[in-house]
Amino acid sequence: MPSLKTNCAGITSPNPFWLASAPPSNSGEQVQRAFDAGWGGAVWKTLGQPIQNVSSRFGAVRWRGNSGVGFNNIELITDRPLETNFREIYETKKKYPDNALVVSLMVETREEWREIIKRSEDAGADGIELNFGCPHGMCERGMGSAVGQEPKINERITSWAKEFSSIPVLVKLTPNVGDIVPHGLAAQAGGGDGVSLINTVKSIIGVDIDSFVPKPTVGGKSSNGGYCGAAVRPIALHMVASLSRDPRFNIPLSGIGGITNWRDAVEFILLGSSSVQVCTEVMLRGYRIVEDMNEGLLNYMRDHGFETLDDMIGKAIPSVADWGDLDLNYEIVAEINSETCIGCQVCLVACHDGAHQCIHADPDPNVRIPIVDLDECVGCNLCQIVCPVPECIQMVEVANGFSPATWNEHLGAGAQLRPKKGSH
Repeated sequence: MPSLKTNCAGITSPNPFWLASAPPSNSGEQVQRAFDAGWGGAVWKTLGQPIQNVSSRFGAVRWRGNSGVGFNNIELITDRPLETNFREIYETKKKYPDNALVVSLMVETREEWREIIKRSEDAGADGIELNFGCPHGMCERGMGSAVGQEPKINERITSWAKEFSSIPVLVKLTPNVGDIVPHGLAAQAGGGDGVSLINTVKSIIGVDIDSFVPKPTVGGKSSNGGYCGAAVRPIALHMVASLSRDPRFNIPLSGIGGITNWRDAVEFILLGSSSVQVCTEVMLRGYRIVEDMNEGLLNYMRDHGFETLDDMIGKAIPSVADWGDLDLNYEIVAEINSETCIGCQVCLVACHDGAHQCIHADPDPNVRIPIVDLDECVGCNLCQIVCPVPECIQMVEVANGFSPATWNEHLGAGAQLRPKKGSH
């Protein structure tokens, strides 16, 4: 049986599934129930000088009857007394010594960092996570993403934390930047033992078109908040991969952002994450989702011959390339299975209105199965994406006789590119 044991930046846990710093990790009672359900670790909801939160706090994107695709919050850090939090951290770690307990922190001055790190260590924390990512409220006070968007400040405060801490330090990065790499390198330069990414994306979730007030509404007004949930996963995967494939970056990653099931977790691990953190899906469905996550990951590892997580961490990175290094002579075309096609012609409409006009109706009006013009098909995949029948449309490789050639090779050595399609 494969092992799910995890070591992320020196923080060990029985499996890689951790609660992210958020409402599901707000108290000892919650974290203990999560550990009982099977979570390997938890990052405690951010501690700092307790604040006053607003009401309401959450909003969601509602799409075709599903309200969990995208999620938004304007909640800030803990509003519970520090003494209460530290007591519960101590009690939780004492009761669950094998689970990872990381404490998220956010304060301002050097001395405040020294004090709160010492208190976290005294409470038994296995590691600390520096919250440099909160995109609302706290950044307006010079913390959160206000720090995470400035590499020099990131590096300086990280170095303070490393000076004061005898336990591993993770740096949680904000996605609200143009390029994540300088910010990961800043955390590394400051001595960080690892980075967590991503935090939430700055956003306005929607507007009440009758009251003219954005959501969530607080006394007739609103504010930008942090966007999370399944919809942000592609952004998170891109940023995790960007750091993993940069040869200058060599500290561990804890992946966060839209993880809803074991498959999502596998994607993060294959792109370099040694632990994964989950928030929104727990808020929507509860702690017990981890049961399927653990079972699914074990089955995946067994099916693919992975004995440990280290065997699969970063396995997909060699196949992540710059666009200029992709083979422009590789060619695929759409193939419609006439046996399974239901004749809805959704692919025809999508191709004609949104792609390259290479799918056509059969000349016989009694035949509903579309026809693909292979000479015009550019292999864009749109027809396969919109088709409601699984595997009805396949993208099939064409042996066109042209040797592999990239754009960079074409510019440098004049490599021959196959003729364009779809240019009628």
